Amino acid sequence: MIVWLNGTHGAGKTTTAALVQPLIPDSRVFDAEKVGETLMDITPGLPRTDNFQHWPPWRPLVVETARRVLDYTGGTLVMPMTVLVERYWREIGAGLAHHGIPVRHFVLHADQDTLRGRIEGDTVLGPSPFRLRYLELYAEAARTWLHAEAEVVDTTHLTPAQAARRIAEAVRS
Repeated sequence: MIVWLNGTHGAGKTTTAALVQPLIPDSRVFDAEKVGETLMDITPGLPRTDNFQHWPPWRPLVVETARRVLDYTGGTLVMPMTVLVERYWREIGAGLAHHGIPVRHFVLHADQDTLRGRIEGDTVLGPSPFRLRYLELYAEAARTWLHAEAEVVDTTHLTPAQAARRIAEAVRS
């Protein structure tokens, strides 16, 4: 099984994933961003883009990597990864379904002011124009398709530990 934690930057996906993992037996975290980083390291480079998800190989490589890891380890993968393009989400979902891999899709949501504050106040990554650019894309995806495709966990007033417990409880039930 895959527990996919979606949502935009500042929602708490990475932090929450690390807290969900010990709450779900036989689980491990797989950050699909690492697949994108691998593609970014190819030299000479792939065509320029502002987001590695736009490279057609990224999506099937995420599916294939998740499948291979699950074939090897079994259990559950907790995957913190923003996917805001519906076509990309459908492609990944269809690929996982083709391999019989069930997905529990959660969206970590927070209001725009909270997200902006978290991004601007990030003491690890610092304020990031790249991350701020995705706030509007997230709002549009949430309004048009994303929230209908997932279990929404509003993190506006939750700690990451509280969000993790809610997700783990939902998965176990």
